[in-house]
Amino acid sequence: MDTLVPYAIMAVLALVGLGLLAIVIFGLRNIAFGKVSPTSIAIGAVPALLLIVLGFATGDWDWAAIVTVLVTAGLAILALLMSSIRGLFT
Repeated sequence: MDTLVPYAIMAVLALVGLGLLAIVIFGLRNIAFGKVSPTSIAIGAVPALLLIVLGFATGDWDWAAIVTVLVTAGLAILALLMSSIRGLFT
């Protein structure tokens, strides 16, 4: 059973990698066909860019991931709040 664990981990990582590759490929395809605006893609890339910048700036990837989650959650709450306030006046 212990010899099976590394193979299972490799299989999971391969499936995650293939999933991410499919997301990138279909995202680029949708941008090329004009089905999605580049602004929405850029907003979706903010957490990844924040993680990369914080990770390389501090060298502590665990801390960078925690801060990225907290900042992303804060931005999501702020966006919901602003959307609600805007809805009050329209």
